Amino acid sequence: MRKVLTGNQAVAYGAMLSDVQVVAAYPITPQTTIIEELAAMHAQGLVDLDYIRVESEHSAMAACIGASMGGVRTFTATCGQGLLLMHEMLHYATGARTPVVLANVNRAVAAPWNIWSDQTDSVSQRETGWIQLYCEGNQEVLDTTIIAFKIAETLRLPVMIILDAFFLSHTSEPVDVPDKEKVRDFLPSYDPGDLWLDPDNPKTFGSISMSDVYMEFRWQIQRDMERAKGVIQEVQNEFGGVFGRTYRQVEGYLSEDADVVMVVSGTVASTGREVIDYLRAKGESLGMVKIKTLRPFPREEIIEALRGKRKVAVIDRNFSPGSTGVWAQEIRNALYELPEDERPTIYGYIAGLGGRDISVKTIEDIYRRTLEGDRPDDVDIWIGVRYV
Repeated sequence: MRKVLTGNQAVAYGAMLSDVQVVAAYPITPQTTIIEELAAMHAQGLVDLDYIRVESEHSAMAACIGASMGGVRTFTATCGQGLLLMHEMLHYATGARTPVVLANVNRAVAAPWNIWSDQTDSVSQRETGWIQLYCEGNQEVLDTTIIAFKIAETLRLPVMIILDAFFLSHTSEPVDVPDKEKVRDFLPSYDPGDLWLDPDNPKTFGSISMSDVYMEFRWQIQRDMERAKGVIQEVQNEFGGVFGRTYRQVEGYLSEDADVVMVVSGTVASTGREVIDYLRAKGESLGMVKIKTLRPFPREEIIEALRGKRKVAVIDRNFSPGSTGVWAQEIRNALYELPEDERPTIYGYIAGLGGRDISVKTIEDIYRRTLEGDRPDDVDIWIGVRYV
């Protein structure tokens, strides 16, 4: 079935098709319409779920953790300050090995107050142990929501689906909505095994662990995060076999022979393709690598995609104060082990913060600056800033 959906509606359709059983959420712009759409679907009898109205995002995640430990498929959505308020419970969801799925609509963080898009909210949570999947368009948003539940329940690790505020969340696109029975074949009912709360078989969860065992719990999380790299691609390949749309953690676009390769995530990839096609037609040599997963970081795929390239321009719609853009950090770290003659020069660019547009002209200017410079002007180059 073909429908015209906003990104937020696409998330809701993905959760509905996944037969989510418990939703706990607190309203916050620009996420709110995800939960409103799910409430409308519930009222229409399209999904049978329990909706928990909570007083904060911290409580929303706590409720999802409890429901997941009770053996049911759980979902929530938030953005910006709401995600930051969840921070403590994000760590807990990972440590408790609860396969909660969360949709985060990338929103700039305060202060000053801003409701528009940048990735600082989600990248600031990369140490919580959540798998993070970034989406380019609304079809990818819907598909990734379904995929996320299967990844989470396979690994017993929580998964965050991430989409740009307004550029996706409130913008409509034609989307193929899969048949619900077909989704059920791909994503069977959640089976928690014996790792759930059962009054007839009491267990203790999350009690204190002493120093002689705590590291082993952390090691198990790291082991399964490394294992996740293969599981994510296996699930995406399985999804492609069933529904005809396959996604990759690292995806190149005309990057094999390019003099300059851009590395992007999210909606910037769509604009990037337009720029590449335009400049290629004029004889320029520009390519692109799109990254879908921040955690686990696809180090091996990035090394393979960028090994031997001359110049790489990383466009970050985020930054780490006192350091650099986060994607640029991760890429520099991954490429450091390459021999010097195979290691490209990395140009890090900060652009599009607070919803500022990353236009065709923006990307073309970044390409020119990268192509013509012998070395980067600075460790991070801020694009379009009106310096005071």
